[in-house]
Amino acid sequence: MAPSPVRRIGMAIREAFHLKARPLAVYGAEVVPEGGAPVTSVNRCLAAAMYHLATSGDNFALYVGGEAQAGCCPGGLTHLGFIQYPPAIKYFVSTGKKEYRNGEAEYLKANPEIVERCFRAAGTITPPGKYVVVQACEALPDAVTDARSLCLFGNAEQVRNLAALVHFDRDEPFFPVIVPYGPTCSTLITYPAGMAAHAPVDTAFMGPQDPTTNYALPIDTMALGVPLSVARRMADNIGLSFVAKRPDVAFPEKRT
Repeated sequence: MAPSPVRRIGMAIREAFHLKARPLAVYGAEVVPEGGAPVTSVNRCLAAAMYHLATSGDNFALYVGGEAQAGCCPGGLTHLGFIQYPPAIKYFVSTGKKEYRNGEAEYLKANPEIVERCFRAAGTITPPGKYVVVQACEALPDAVTDARSLCLFGNAEQVRNLAALVHFDRDEPFFPVIVPYGPTCSTLITYPAGMAAHAPVDTAFMGPQDPTTNYALPIDTMALGVPLSVARRMADNIGLSFVAKRPDVAFPEKRT
């Protein structure tokens, strides 16, 4: 069996951009992947578990959904489409409500009505299978020949360069790369994997802009969630673009 094309794409991007963190593939499955581990075996927060997977030597597949939901962050389960939005989440995300968790709130939105409108604007979220699976591209079994998206962690310069490569063959200047509102798992998985009905297609999602996961990410780390169709074009364009033809510009050794 030929090597997984997703593995080749991820490894090409990692090498070209000198990424220390391994690119991660996101895909759906109807059964628990062989040798897989539930997200909660690493962290209740999906984003924190993903960063661990990207920066460790662990090659197992992380999965969530189906019968593997206990102990997982309810927000993550909501934004992956496995459970309905809890009615009180609009208060928790915004200004709080005394009757809910004693008024505890994240103050990420000005009021509950804005939260409701944001959720509505994103559209219905549909998981790609009974389970959402995340695995390092380099560790993908040959049988995994497709994926929904890739998640790329890097420092600011690497993510800037990744964004520039997304724009390389695009004539629309504003929307090939955007910074969307939403929890970190939406930036890393939901939007790029095409799970939110109204998320733009062929768009890379930069972030995360959710400060509630700052504790889990190094201060100089950002991420880019990339639909597989976009990642494939990026890999194909590496040799044609500034990445290969002007590496001294992309990764300067001397700076003023």
